[in-house]
This record gives sequence, C-alpha cells and structure tokens, in this order.
Amino acid sequence: MMLSIKALPNNKYEVKINSKTATSHFVTLSDKDYKDLTNKKVTKEELLKFSFKFLLEREPNTSILSSFELRVISKYFPEYENSVKNWCNY
Repeated sequence: MMLSIKALPNNKYEVKINSKTATSHFVTLSDKDYKDLTNKKVTKEELLKFSFKFLLEREPNTSILSSFELRVISKYFPEYENSVKNWCNY
C-alpha cells in the first residue's frame, strides 16, 4: 500500500491510497488544527501520513471518508489526538 499527498490551495490536501482498490481523499488541515495537534513539531505532510496510517490500522481505505477535516477523525476514534501528540512528542 502506498500513500501520496498533494498540497492544494486553502489548506486542502489530496491523499491517494494505492491498494487493491485505489482511493482518493480530500482533507482540510487548518493552521490552527495543525498547531493544536502537533505544536508544529512535524510537517503537515508528516501529520497527514501518520493520520492515514492511523486510520488504515482501523479500517480499509474504502471506508475512509472521501472528504473531511482532519480533526473529524477524533469523532470516530477518540484516541486519535493523544496518538498524534504521543507520536510527535507534544
């Protein structure tokens, strides 16, 4: 499985997952959410990569929303924010 991340205008990113079934996801990551989650200790791209690996450990890529704000992951997986903070030592 391979992830590719492409920055788009207005804090949006396209994340493509190449697996048995390839999927594309459009993710919004505001500067505020980025700072709140990581204190800028990692890049936005690294955060997105971590976040998708986190999701893929819990569900198939075909179950991941096609368009969402990154922070919405916490609504489905309450442990997400703590996992991010532990991962980047924040």
